[in-house]
Amino acid sequence: MHEAAPGHVPALDALINALRQLPGVGPRSASRMAYHLLEHDREAALHIARALDAALGAVQRCARCNTLTEDAVCSICADPRRDARQLCVVESPADLAAVEQTLTYRGLYFVLMGRISPLDGLGPKEIGLDRLIARALDGAVEEVILATNFTNEGEATAHVIAETLRPRGLRVTRLARGVPAGAELEYVDLGTIARALVDRRGT
Repeated sequence: MHEAAPGHVPALDALINALRQLPGVGPRSASRMAYHLLEHDREAALHIARALDAALGAVQRCARCNTLTEDAVCSICADPRRDARQLCVVESPADLAAVEQTLTYRGLYFVLMGRISPLDGLGPKEIGLDRLIARALDGAVEEVILATNFTNEGEATAHVIAETLRPRGLRVTRLARGVPAGAELEYVDLGTIARALVDRRGT
C-alpha cells in the first residue's frame, strides 16, 4: 500500500488548489493564504466558508439584466427612476459595479456572460447575444452603450454587438478612449470611467 510522503496533507493541498482558482492568485500566494488561515485565523476561515456557502445558495442572475442578485430582478432593474432609454452593456457584474460607482450613469444595464474569445470556445451564443438583442429591442431602449473592456476580445465583442444592433434602428455608442487600451473596467479609476461615459461616441 502506497504511503503519503512526510508532511503531505491532502486537505491542505485541496485548499491551496481551490484558492488558486481565484483570479491573480498563483501557487505561492495560494499557499500563503491557506497556511495563514489554518495557522493564525481559523475563525476568519470559517467566516469565509460560511459566507461563500450562503452566497452560493442565495445569489442568482437577474432575469432582466443578468447581473448577480438575491432577487428575481435586481434593484437597478426594479428602480423606476432609472432611464429605460439607455442600456449599458458590460462584460461582468464587477464591471457594472465599477460604472455604478462613478455616479454618472442613470440608465439600465445588460451583463454579458463574458466576451467573445474563439480560442476559449466563446462565441456570440455563449456570451448571451440573443438575450441582449431581445432586451435591447424591448421598445423602450433608444441607445445601447457598449462598455466592454478595451482588450482585443472586448473590442471584438463590441464590434459584433454594434454590427448586430445598429441595423435594427438603435443608436449604438462606445465608451470614449479615456479608458486605456488593454484595461479592464474593474481596475480603472472612477474618474476615467466617468469621463469615458460622458465622452462616449458612436461606433
